[in-house]
Amino acid sequence: MDGFDISIARSTLPQVAAERLRTLIIEGALAPGARLNERELSEQLGVSRTPLREAFRMLAADGLLVQLPNRGAQVVALSREDVRHAFEVMASLEGLAGELAAARVTDADLDDLKALQGDLERAHKRRDLPGYYRVNRAIHDRLNQIAGNPVLAQTYRTLNARLHALRFRSNLNGAKWDRAVAEHRSMLGALAARDGAALRDLLVRHLHAKLQAVLETMGQDKE
Repeated sequence: MDGFDISIARSTLPQVAAERLRTLIIEGALAPGARLNERELSEQLGVSRTPLREAFRMLAADGLLVQLPNRGAQVVALSREDVRHAFEVMASLEGLAGELAAARVTDADLDDLKALQGDLERAHKRRDLPGYYRVNRAIHDRLNQIAGNPVLAQTYRTLNARLHALRFRSNLNGAKWDRAVAEHRSMLGALAARDGAALRDLLVRHLHAKLQAVLETMGQDKE
């Protein structure tokens, strides 16, 4: 975990500790299958074990950690079949969110998304993968918000939480990263045209391409 500044004030709530741990998992500092060392993380985060254990419980509820009886917590490691099944559902959720958003989007929403797209492209240009991924998450979260269906949004967040680390790592391939940025431009164009069918199709194809990139990354990790 060298290079990560993860110390936080002792008075900070467990939610903040959970968010720091989430970032470490997404960015690969805590790898799939890794056992979490309470003493080490308590020192690095600057919190006692009580809020740290609460953070573990929160991330376990999100599907990022598994808590082992009398053996602490471990980062979840998904199988290839787990990933395929999750992406099948994610593609349907994102496609539906896009179709609903196209019917409900306002000019103000579009301005927000255009600003985020600009941030995305600047992060991509400077090859800032953590910054890019944070903006990418914000764009998809904003799209779900515009869709205006809280059940859809909650289901999406819960499932996507388990895939963040894999989606992050899949952008390490430069060509696939470039293509993902171009796909985002096309999505914004379809949204601006209020073309729900086109946006649904783009989002579904985007998720299918992401699945292939993720599976390729998982294969490379085994080599």
